[in-house]
Amino acid sequence: MSGETVITIVGNLVDEPELRFTPAGAAVCKFRVASTPRVFDRQSNEWKDGEGLFLTCSVWRQAAENAAETLSRGMRVIVQGQLKQRSYEDRDQVKRTVYEIDVHEVGPSLARASAKVTKNPAGGGQQNTTAQPPQQAGGWGSQPAPAAAPAPAASSYSDEPPF
Repeated sequence: MSGETVITIVGNLVDEPELRFTPAGAAVCKFRVASTPRVFDRQSNEWKDGEGLFLTCSVWRQAAENAAETLSRGMRVIVQGQLKQRSYEDRDQVKRTVYEIDVHEVGPSLARASAKVTKNPAGGGQQNTTAQPPQQAGGWGSQPAPAAAPAPAASSYSDEPPF
């Protein structure tokens, strides 16, 4: 990762994640994250929203499928990846520059929600997370939770955590 600009951003998904497949069959999931800082205004003695940062994020392969299944619009997420700059000309031949994140890791923020994590069977140890806000119906956590794993037998006690 030498020479890469790796960043971590915490924000809310502004669109539903979009899962597509390349002609070679590789999954890619795109989504946009808005991160808005809170700033304290000493004159009014209250917190206010700062200027929002909107970034398009792309995650690939099995993680893309997991993200598309798990994430939804409005969900608060933590995204870590490589910041990339891309320049192009629009339809009017105006040069534009955009910043995007090539996602290495993504998951729900647990600051105001809980999540149930199930490990995918085989496939490189990728994890699938379904986040649901506690005791809240509808909204971003309305996806069905995965079935709970059966409790281990009493004779198989271990000091190791179950994950």
